[in-house]
Amino acid sequence: MKVLKTSIDKVDEKIISQAINVLADGGVVLYPTDTVYGLGANIFDNNAVRRVFDIKKRSYLKPVSILVGDVGSIDLVAKVSLAQKRTINEYLPGPYTFILNKRKIVPRLVTGGSSNVGVRVPDSAIACSLARIFPITTTSANISDDEMLSSPKEILEQLDCEVDLVIDVGELESAKASSIIDLTGFKPKTIRD
Repeated sequence: MKVLKTSIDKVDEKIISQAINVLADGGVVLYPTDTVYGLGANIFDNNAVRRVFDIKKRSYLKPVSILVGDVGSIDLVAKVSLAQKRTINEYLPGPYTFILNKRKIVPRLVTGGSSNVGVRVPDSAIACSLARIFPITTTSANISDDEMLSSPKEILEQLDCEVDLVIDVGELESAKASSIIDLTGFKPKTIRD
């Protein structure tokens, strides 16, 4: 496991490039977002995505969300109406996950077989840079239903496993995952505040 230390305010292109290479080669990356540390894998690599589920001890029937590099890229993974776009543009980038109707390109493993997908564009240049070539998973770096920790050292102890690369910006101020808002119905519905 490789640990690369950097600042939350700085996008170090060498670190981003190394991380993207790890993701492209089927690796799992522990990375900071605007909320908590996340576990990232290339969504198109089923083996890598399975590793994320296994690391979290998460049921394959429970979906994980997708991180895309910018708001414009949401259309690549989800079907978005004009009304949904207005809502999304108001809140993203930011600490929100929006549930949308998925496009066929999104693997069933990622969505737990659902026809919907959770999509994030965090207010984190590091996280968004990791997804500029292909979407990655974005799920909190913790054992499912266990507490979320804010430092990579504590997270790795809790997970008791090896990820392939850690982007360590130190302890994050937040220990709260993103709010989840379902946009698939007639009105937006808050799933997690």
